Amino acid sequence: MIALIIVLVVILALVLVGVVGFNKLRTTDISAQEALGGIDVQLTRRADLIPNMVETVKGYAAHEKGVFEEVTRARAGVQAAAGGDDVQAKAAADAALQGALVKLNAVAEAYPDLKANTNFLELQRQLAETENQISFARTFYNDAVATLNKLVATIPWMFFSGIAGVGKRDFYEAPAGQQTPPTVSF
Repeated sequence: MIALIIVLVVILALVLVGVVGFNKLRTTDISAQEALGGIDVQLTRRADLIPNMVETVKGYAAHEKGVFEEVTRARAGVQAAAGGDDVQAKAAADAALQGALVKLNAVAEAYPDLKANTNFLELQRQLAETENQISFARTFYNDAVATLNKLVATIPWMFFSGIAGVGKRDFYEAPAGQQTPPTVSF
């Protein structure tokens, strides 16, 4: 009888450890998914601000058509990447949009009246705020991925990763060439 109770307690303990391990891995994976969604929200917010900024600048710099087309293409790329789960595609689209925005700001610098325009100044402020939020969202995502990847690679959690359907995730890394400032030439 005592042996049966001991066996039941051991089985119950193993089941309890399994449930805890499964739940910990799943909740950590969901946190990483939510953090990636946070990046999408901020990238979409930035993409939504850009048409207003482009229209404001267009009035002052109608001859800079190539810059506006590049910004529009980059914005469309961000919106397309936001719909998927490919972290590298999101980073590449983000980098393309950042480069296009640098060129757009360079065009704006050439027009002193535009730099004093209240709408333009407000759009720049919102864009700067969004850039800070994107940076925070990237950091938050990478922290969530680091936590998940540590769990998936360490005992005892690694034994439950297959059962939970959880694996390592890719970090959000800047594409090659992002370490140097972009150059702008017209």
